[in-house]
Amino acid sequence: MKRFLLFLPLIIFVLVGAFLYKGLSMDPSARESALLGKPMPEFSLPNLHDPLQQITQENLLGEVFILNVWGSWCPSCYDEHEEIVRMAQAGIPIVGLNYKDERSKAFRYLSQLGNPYSLVLFEEDGLRELAFNLGVYGAPETFIFDRDGIVRYHLAGVITPQLVDQVIMPEVRKWQTAQ
Repeated sequence: MKRFLLFLPLIIFVLVGAFLYKGLSMDPSARESALLGKPMPEFSLPNLHDPLQQITQENLLGEVFILNVWGSWCPSCYDEHEEIVRMAQAGIPIVGLNYKDERSKAFRYLSQLGNPYSLVLFEEDGLRELAFNLGVYGAPETFIFDRDGIVRYHLAGVITPQLVDQVIMPEVRKWQTAQ
């Protein structure tokens, strides 16, 4: 028994070390969304370009689309913008969710980089509507919704050319051809 007690600190150290090593090797952007397979949360947000026009989840039903959460303050959003443009040019409907931003800065961002979005929702504070209910904790984040508004894919992080070609486009096409 005394020998066991001598090794107890070593055993505890090894267990804690293994736990920490596992945690550090995990990719936080690969987290599963709790909303996968669930409907888009209800919301009513203004159109960035027409603040008097309120958009709800009902306006988005009927076609497969990508929802991209972005902000002019987000350096990674600049990094992925070219891929967003490329997907839009390929005919994928992309809805932007301008998150925790200022309207004037969002306009400047889109005028500098181009506007690939078929619609841009404006959620200035990000605390009360769509972003909060989707579990967004930063930008960029990307969701794919099917025709019925069901979340089919979620990415927390930057869209890369490889992700577009190997994951996002095939996922969109799969849901476009699904009945």
